[in-house]
Amino acid sequence: MFELLTVDYASPNAGRQLAESLRHTGFAVIKNHPIAASLVDDVYGEWQGFFANEAKMNYLYDKAVQEGYFPFASENAKYTAVKDLKEFYHFYPWGRLPEGMSAKTLELYGEMSQLAAQVLDWVQANTSQEITSAFQMPLSDMIKDSNRTLMRFIHYPALTGDEALGSVRAAPHEDIGLLTLLPAATAKGLQVRGANGQWHEVPCDYGTIIVNVGDTLSAITQGYYQATTHQVTNPMGELAKKPRLSMPLFLHPRDEVVLPDNRTALQYLMQRLTEIGVA
Repeated sequence: MFELLTVDYASPNAGRQLAESLRHTGFAVIKNHPIAASLVDDVYGEWQGFFANEAKMNYLYDKAVQEGYFPFASENAKYTAVKDLKEFYHFYPWGRLPEGMSAKTLELYGEMSQLAAQVLDWVQANTSQEITSAFQMPLSDMIKDSNRTLMRFIHYPALTGDEALGSVRAAPHEDIGLLTLLPAATAKGLQVRGANGQWHEVPCDYGTIIVNVGDTLSAITQGYYQATTHQVTNPMGELAKKPRLSMPLFLHPRDEVVLPDNRTALQYLMQRLTEIGVA
């Protein structure tokens, strides 16, 4: 049975419950966490303004470092030729913050990163020692001072009816990094595929944070945690006329962290970026 758990951050069993949900579904949801909903709202508002302004073209991404603005239909899912119906911006603390933005984006990045380190500690503490003894270092240490962890600000425009056949907001895919932390998006649409192939809606309750496993964590834990396939569906009816915004934090280890197959985290990342057409 597919059971994606919503975990109360304040519960003494939060870590165990989160790890259990990640183990069985690849996803979990955290409620009552310490990140203020008002901060999330403010950051969403600022980035909505960014995507509505043609000045965004002044921040086109640098393929070498994966920083900046990726125009509409830049990316496709692995092994999928049709481009996703989205535009997005990769923000790193060392990168460009578009003109007119406040420091709230950097503030949210910092608070999300702190929560992410705690979540990684929860995962490690609730994983068998047989698995964790093979880690090069604790999971939370892998992201310490990493210049690869990024916030991706994504804008899915309203649908026009002229989209290419088979195109969707985000085709079925798995994430690349250790974990992804995602404040609830501005609209529903995120789905995860269960072991039996059925799709399940991921809860999108206001104020919650979604957590999901990435391929790097799958590799480091030698399959103990699996990155599950997920997608963002196209809305129907009146909802199709409304845009959707999301802002996942992708946790990437430092470049030199070694995976069990002796590839570095950087080598693995560059392989995956090539597969999705942005490197």
